[in-house]
Amino acid sequence: MTILIDEARWWFRGRKWCHLVSDESLDELHAFADANGIPRRGFQGDHYDIPEEYRPELIANGATVVESR
Repeated sequence: MTILIDEARWWFRGRKWCHLVSDESLDELHAFADANGIPRRGFQGDHYDIPEEYRPELIANGATVVESR
């Protein structure tokens, strides 16, 4: 079970965004998101779009940093 988070490098509406994904399943991804208060409206088919300011907390809570594609 691994939740992955990439670098925040996409600009949208004046903020930088990153992606949160699971290497296991969408159930795992949704469980991690729910446990961290991430709203489902951030889900984009296979990942969550995450504002940069939430990234450190998600890493502290177990997300593994990876490079962006």
